[in-house]
Order: sequence, then C-alpha cells, then structure tokens
Amino acid sequence: MNEKILQEMDWRVRVFDSLSFPTLIIRPDKSILTANQIFLERRSLEVKQIVGKKCHEVFYGEKICPNTICPLKKVIAEKKGQSIIRRTQSLTGKQIWEDRVFSPILDEDGNVDCIMESVRDITRLKNLEVTLKEAEAFLEKIIHGSPVAIMAADRYANILLMNPAAEDLFGYTRREAITRISVENLYPVGTAKGIMKQLRSRKQGGKGKLLSTNTTILNANGEEIPVELNASIIYEDDSEVATVGIYKDLRTIMAMEEKLKKASTQIIQSEKLASLGKLAAGVAHEINNPLTGILLYANMVLDSMDANDAHRKKLQNVVEDANRCSDIVKNLLAYSRQTNPTKKILALNTLVDESLALIRDQKLFMHIKLQKSFAPEEMHIQVDKNQMAQVIINLVMNAVDAMDKKGILTLRTYRAVETGTVCLEISDTGCGIPENNLPKIFDPFFTTKALGRGTGLGLSTVYGIIKENHGEISVKKNIYHSIP
Repeated sequence: MNEKILQEMDWRVRVFDSLSFPTLIIRPDKSILTANQIFLERRSLEVKQIVGKKCHEVFYGEKICPNTICPLKKVIAEKKGQSIIRRTQSLTGKQIWEDRVFSPILDEDGNVDCIMESVRDITRLKNLEVTLKEAEAFLEKIIHGSPVAIMAADRYANILLMNPAAEDLFGYTRREAITRISVENLYPVGTAKGIMKQLRSRKQGGKGKLLSTNTTILNANGEEIPVELNASIIYEDDSEVATVGIYKDLRTIMAMEEKLKKASTQIIQSEKLASLGKLAAGVAHEINNPLTGILLYANMVLDSMDANDAHRKKLQNVVEDANRCSDIVKNLLAYSRQTNPTKKILALNTLVDESLALIRDQKLFMHIKLQKSFAPEEMHIQVDKNQMAQVIINLVMNAVDAMDKKGILTLRTYRAVETGTVCLEISDTGCGIPENNLPKIFDPFFTTKALGRGTGLGLSTVYGIIKENHGEISVKKNIYHSIP
C-alpha cells in the first residue's frame, strides 16, 4: 500500500515538474511547500531556499505582502480558482508582466488544503497590446486630423465613423450621423446602391475597390455637392463587414476650372479678333478706293439727271447700296484699329450721360423709358473717352433695336463689393438673346438681324475696345455687363 502511494506521489511530482509555467504550491498561510523545476530555474534558486518562506518574500523580497489585491483570500473563501495580472521587475530590473493563476487543492473534507500558483510571463503579449493601442491611437489621430472627409459604415449601411472633415462636408455631427443617419441618406436616390454595385464589380480597381470616381452627395441641408470618391469594402473571412469612403470636395476645383475655361475662351476670342482685325483692315482698304469712285460718279450722274428720268430710281438704289457698303467699310476699319487708346481719368457717371447725349436721333427714345441707377459715389476709370462713348452708344442702340423702340432701358453704375471693381450694366426689356446664341454674340460678323440691317461687327468691336482698355465684358440673362 505504501509502495502504491509512493508511486502515485512520484507520478504527481513528475507531472508537477513537467508543467510549462513556473508553479508554486503554497499553504493557506502563504508559506511555500514546494516549487517546480522551471520556477527554480527561472529564479536561479534551489527548493530548500524557498520552502517554508512566504510567497511575498520570494516574489517581492518583503516581509509584508505589498499586494493589497492578492486573490488568495478569495480562493480560500470561495474554493474557486482566481487570477490576477501583476507588473513586476526581473532580477535584472527589466519590467515584466505576469498572469498569476491560483487554483485551490481541496482535502477529503472539501476544504482548501493548499493552493497551486502558476506564473505565466505575458510581457510580450502586454507589449503587443500597448503597441496595438498606440497604433490605434495614431491611426485615430490620422483619421481625425485628415483634411479629406473619411466615413465608415457597417454592412447594413449604419454609419460607424465620421471624421471632422466629413462632419463639415456632410453637415452632420458624428453623433447625429451614427444615431440618426443611414448611408443612403447621404446620396441622391439610388446613388448609394449604384456605388455598392461598382464596389462589388472587378471593373473599377478590382473587387471591393472603387478608385477616383466622381459622384454627388447630399449634405444636411439637401444641397448636392460634387465629390471625388475613393471607397473600399472591408472583408472578414470573405464576408463583407464594412465599407470605407474617402471624399474630396470638388466645388473649389470645379469653380477654378470654370474660371480657366472662361479665361481660355477670352484668349481664343482675343486671338480671333486680332487675326480677323488684320484681315478686315486689308479688305477695308482694298474696297474703299473703288467704292469711293462708284459713289462719286453715281452721284454726279444722279445730279445731272432729270427728276422724271426712268433710270433715276435705279441709280438711287446703286447709291444707297454703295453707302451701305461704305458703312460696312467704316465698321471694318473701326473693328481693325491698331492704334493705342488715349487714356484719361474720367468719372463714369458723367461719361455715360455725355455718351447718351451723342446719339443723334433722340426720337428713338420717344417710346422708351430711360432709367438711370447711378452710384452715389464718384467712381473714376482710366479709359479712352471716344472709344468708351462708342461702346456705350453701341450697347444702347442694340438695346433699342431689341425692344423694337419701346420698353424700359436701364443703365446702372456701381462698385462690386467682392472686388471693388467699377461696373456699368445696360439692360432692356426686349426679346432677349436665345441661350444657344450667347457663346457667339461677340464673334465678328455674327448677327441675328435681318439681311441688310446689321453687319455683325457691333458687339465684336465693343469687345475689342473693352479689352483694349483693360476691362471685361460679359452677358448674363440678357444683361450686358461691362467692366472697364
């Protein structure tokens, strides 16, 4: 019987020594009964050096246990295993983390006879945990401080994350987005489903990726905002668990592109005018000499004819058509001027009044109500007076023709709040300009007037003069808008 007990004890000792974690057997009073081999090796001790000592003397080198939350009492009271994670130092002074597990060993009466305390070194795990937390905190800072909008949602379109840039773009707070808003609320109807369909396709960046796609979002006020979207699906074991979207607001870029487009159009227009100006000058001089002769001799013959001559009417038609050709030549010469303007500093309101007075046929305004809305301040511009008078007269006459000589003609001067630029607006209540004709109104020889009523050089000449005086001219909603 004793031999059997000894064999069983030997077997238990061998099992105890084979445990992979350093382990102690202690009494309820914390005195050490024994320790396994790995415990002794780790601490460079012999079993006789620790047997009978209190566990805190071995672990901390203290007569009184400094661990106020030691679970030993709870293990004895509840007769159940407990564990605690402790930070301590190795023999070399290195900081280590230990997971200590206390397992009660009961006697035949069910009372705690002794306790097995296993010590597992979790320093590497703790260091990884700290590194992971630092990485998560760093990633959160990157997302939080990103100048581009970042948003994440789960597979059910519930918003999980929205950084400050996304809050500004969409107009929702993070709390509002997470508690009240679905991803579908952030897009026009059907757009979100279309994006998910693209994400699941392999055509745009590969399955689960959507690269640099232009789309439209809706902010909290229902305003549509153009954005560039980069998105991806997050997978877990080949199952979709979330989506992430990065949004770039395109409003500023599109506004800049529009400005560049207008600037490019103006450059093309200027180059076109310059080329046609040279051609017009040559053509005008070539036509002017024979035309002068035709008019001279036709008038001489007309003066010598009897009033009842059958050919007199035909000759009058020749003179009339020749005079019309002469007017065209004059417009061509004006259009093709190559001289530098003589600029002076002038008061804009006075310039407008004096230009209106130069219109010879004042009867044109009999059925037209002329409204002047001049700025109260004295606004000065540096321009060629005669050229600017021609611009104002041309625009006014165009307005009179558009109203068929009846309606309201408004001339307004003001200083633009945004730029401080001095502005003149001329508007009328006439038929207006068709939308498809707006891009062509400053083109030379473009006219919507009946044959024989216009040369198509009026507005192109105005454009050239404004540019020559370093100003801008544009048309909007049937309002000519010139800025010297």
